[in-house]
Amino acid sequence: MPPPSALVVPAVTRHTATVIMAHGLGDSGAGWVSLAENWRRRQKFDEVKFVFPNAPTIPITVNMGMQMPGWYDITQFNDLQDRQDEVGILRSREYFHSLIKAEIDAGVPSERIVLGGFSQGGAMSIFSGITAPTKLGGIFGLSCYLLLHNKIKDFVEKGNPNKDTPIFMGHGDSDPLVIPEWGNMTAEILRKDGWKVDLKMYKDLEHSADPEEIDDVEKYLNERIPPIGDRATL
Repeated sequence: MPPPSALVVPAVTRHTATVIMAHGLGDSGAGWVSLAENWRRRQKFDEVKFVFPNAPTIPITVNMGMQMPGWYDITQFNDLQDRQDEVGILRSREYFHSLIKAEIDAGVPSERIVLGGFSQGGAMSIFSGITAPTKLGGIFGLSCYLLLHNKIKDFVEKGNPNKDTPIFMGHGDSDPLVIPEWGNMTAEILRKDGWKVDLKMYKDLEHSADPEEIDDVEKYLNERIPPIGDRATL
């Protein structure tokens, strides 16, 4: 069953860039729409279309099989080296790649598309971003970790089009759920394999986002998809 339709906040002026922002386990796209609304009130990113996907409702093993919105099943929270839901992860990756393709087909250059997310959505964004078939403008993940890290190279496209795409990661240093060590390990693995990663730890932050972190995401987006204005071509 395909995921529910994504929520969309259209560009205010000419649409020159797109940000796809994925939610975490048990949440929905609506849970992050306030991000775009806040920027709209401050007249930020007027050329940007924001897409907030909704995960399908699936059984989650660590929650005793309870059905909830999730990008993939989580079988345990103890060890990243342990089994992961590869089928679910790859299914969601295909969906995120389809969202990227839809924006490209609509006329947005792939290098003006940014993929990001929080927690499970952040994990999917990093995995889908670094394995995307086209070069993206940016990839960011908040409070997340690298999926299928033991064989990540098996999923990277030939030529690795996002080898030079800067990746931003934000993580709370007091996160009890996705522990800081997982964030550090993710950055270390990606850097070792040649990706450019900026990881910032936020003091006393648990498994959530805070204003400082959102400000850093804003700065990152300003760098990756600056406004074009009335230029004749993209």
